[in-house]
Amino acid sequence: MSEAIFTLDATVRSDLGKGASRRLRREDKLPGIIYGGEEAPVSITLAHNKVFQASEFEAFYSHVLTLNVDGQSVEVLVKDMQRHPFKPKIMHVDFQRVVAGHKVHTNVPLHFINEDSSAAIKAGGVAEHHATEVEVTCLPAALPEFIEVDMANVELGQTLHLSDLALPEGVSSVELAKDDESHDLAVVTVKAPKGAASDESEEATEE
Repeated sequence: MSEAIFTLDATVRSDLGKGASRRLRREDKLPGIIYGGEEAPVSITLAHNKVFQASEFEAFYSHVLTLNVDGQSVEVLVKDMQRHPFKPKIMHVDFQRVVAGHKVHTNVPLHFINEDSSAAIKAGGVAEHHATEVEVTCLPAALPEFIEVDMANVELGQTLHLSDLALPEGVSSVELAKDDESHDLAVVTVKAPKGAASDESEEATEE
């Protein structure tokens, strides 16, 4: 994957307001903001096509990015992105500063692996995904691009929860840190094949 999607050029903008943002968009530029840390928020302008291309990659949302703001490098995470309701266009993007030695909170995508080789799936089971990402906290250097959910040994009718995930060293689940069973959210369930329950009922009736 090209490192270009993790590095973007930006300039500080002083012309603020809805009218200014509309003018920027007409020029194929993207308004944004950097906030967090001990510094004041900074309004910035980026090249829309560069950000749009980068946004097509999943890792863009869970990777520490580098913004070159008027020659100064700032490490950030994407915290919010506003898109046009029907056009392929980004309207605004929020970045949060990453401070060395300070933990970050962000969502990391889940990658479900070994579904095709799972005995339960081969037997006709259907994997029902309850989550596509998980909120984690960790130091910036430990932030994973994704977390794998291994389906190889999941049985029919079984549900994997957050506590079943193998998180990388130094990474913890924000939900599980709340120390409440209700926060051990379901991630994926392998449901029995359609008709299996009714077939069993019919067999019991015949007996």
